Amino acid sequence: MSKREKKTINLTQLPREYIDWLSQPVTRFTHIESASGVMLFISTLLAVVFANSSFGEEFSQFWQVPLGITVGDLLFERSLHTWVNDAGMTLFFFLIALELKRELILGELRNPKLAVLSIAAALGGMLIPSFFYLLLQFGEPGQHGWGTVMATDTAFVIGCLALLGQSVPNSLRIFMLSMAVVDDIGAIVVVAIGYGSDIDWLAIICALIGFAVVRIMGFLGIRSLVLFSVVGGVTWLAVDMSGLHPTITGVVLGLLTPTSKWVSKQHLSIIFHAVMNSSTRKQWSGNTAEGVALRTAAAAARETLSPVERLEMLLHPWVGFIILPLFALANAGVSLTGANLTSPISLAVFVGFVFGKPIGIVLFSWISVRLGLATLPENLNWGMLLGSGMLAGIGFTMALFIAELAYSPDQINAAKLGIFSASICSALLGLIFLRYFSVKEKLNNI
Repeated sequence: MSKREKKTINLTQLPREYIDWLSQPVTRFTHIESASGVMLFISTLLAVVFANSSFGEEFSQFWQVPLGITVGDLLFERSLHTWVNDAGMTLFFFLIALELKRELILGELRNPKLAVLSIAAALGGMLIPSFFYLLLQFGEPGQHGWGTVMATDTAFVIGCLALLGQSVPNSLRIFMLSMAVVDDIGAIVVVAIGYGSDIDWLAIICALIGFAVVRIMGFLGIRSLVLFSVVGGVTWLAVDMSGLHPTITGVVLGLLTPTSKWVSKQHLSIIFHAVMNSSTRKQWSGNTAEGVALRTAAAAARETLSPVERLEMLLHPWVGFIILPLFALANAGVSLTGANLTSPISLAVFVGFVFGKPIGIVLFSWISVRLGLATLPENLNWGMLLGSGMLAGIGFTMALFIAELAYSPDQINAAKLGIFSASICSALLGLIFLRYFSVKEKLNNI
């Protein structure tokens, strides 16, 4: 490469500072798909180690530290554990809803038959595991925990798919992620309704007004993330007081987020051309025509991406590298002292994930294809679909989230043991089956 070519490349990039030697590798790491799964695994391991150490009781008590605000006589206080599970996970589900809407409007799921396949698979992956669980726990003390086996852990699934590399087709990745997003949303709807408390209809009305205000703000063209955050925060408080689980707020707000761009590429090009034609003898600052043109160009460059895409890019690092690891630290601490994997609750959770997930996903997918409602994506066969169903048995994050709501303190340890053992078994089986059927598919195409 010539010096002239190097100079041209450098001019297309921002100037480098000393801090870039640290910040740029960190930024690259956060853009690796499997990196958040690695962080989640490390946090889980730390939680288990701390819970079984000599200061396990102190570790548990730390998450019960109260945090809140006082305004006059009004006290709004929650434990650190509750803030992580309610407020932090609201952002997680907001991101999940953003991903689903982007796929439905802008992505691969614009094809109705592919969308139906993901939805059918997710539906089977929720209903059949719950049926298996209830079959083993009906009338038993753990019956209320049927929702635990419904959802798939998106972060760990991404990590497992990354381990398989290019051996699996891209269509399988899209199917798995779409299915995981759909059943995560289905699970949180179940959480909001099935694991909420008594309904306060006045608070429900206030929450609906909040959602309506968000929709109206979007219709009017308001672009301020600060204003949307304030209205969203107030709406979250209303949902929290309503008796529904507050994380449903994230799902609704995510689905209300616009997918349309404010500035087209053509419009952006015209604005940039106007900036480049500005007088170079004047400063690009203040209220001069040049300064206004430059600020317009900056806003236009930002608004060329839709709000859904911008918010996804903004939230991914925070959710993947702060919220989910914090959630694992707060919830994955299970005591292995006297662990009994054959307890009824552990066994029901294990069967629901390891057997219920693949059976439900393959069965409902097959029915939707046979009825002509859906079609298999390119390069995806039924063997790979079975492998993806096994991989979907990794329910870790969402399973722990629902387990904390569904089980009593004396049951939660058995549920966590079932979740851990099922997730490990499902990951191993899913990787083996996907690797085998992916290689077989490639050999058949030679």
